[in-house]
Amino acid sequence: MKYLIAGLGNIGAEYELTRHNIGFLVLDRLADKQSVKFDHSRLANKAEFKYKGRHIHLIQPTTYMNLSGKAVNFWLKELKIPKENLLVITDDIALPFGKLRMRAKGSAAGHNGLKNIEELRGGQNYSRLKFGIGDNFPKGRQVDYVLSNFSKQEFEALPVSIDKAVDMILAFCSIGITRTMNQFND
Repeated sequence: MKYLIAGLGNIGAEYELTRHNIGFLVLDRLADKQSVKFDHSRLANKAEFKYKGRHIHLIQPTTYMNLSGKAVNFWLKELKIPKENLLVITDDIALPFGKLRMRAKGSAAGHNGLKNIEELRGGQNYSRLKFGIGDNFPKGRQVDYVLSNFSKQEFEALPVSIDKAVDMILAFCSIGITRTMNQFND
């Protein structure tokens, strides 16, 4: 069985440690734990490994956040992976910092990366792992907030939540979405 795990973010050093890049940061940690490296490929940086008999493909789209669907769609088709085996990791301002929530489907809730995936995939019917970044910003400053770096306190707390996200990804690939949600969502 093959899986596509897409961590959303923006390429470039100026975005590397921003809240909007949490999808990239989670996949960097997963790749480190599996001792694999990302290589530049078509529309994404890509890595792959085997886990419990599953072939897991990781992508970090190089299309920038607003065109993430282009990379996700390409790799699903290229690797012939069914949409049930797609998991998208993204930031979520509606969740408190560090809170994780997996969903089998749902709306984009204003997230441009998810909107683009929905447009190109033809709907909201794909799994996502939402990583809470909080909503500690003044009215009208959402873009500045998501594109800013984590605070020192948040940065120090990140590893615990990132490691839990990695565990959730591996569970999704080995025991499925329903059991993973039951085990990890609170």
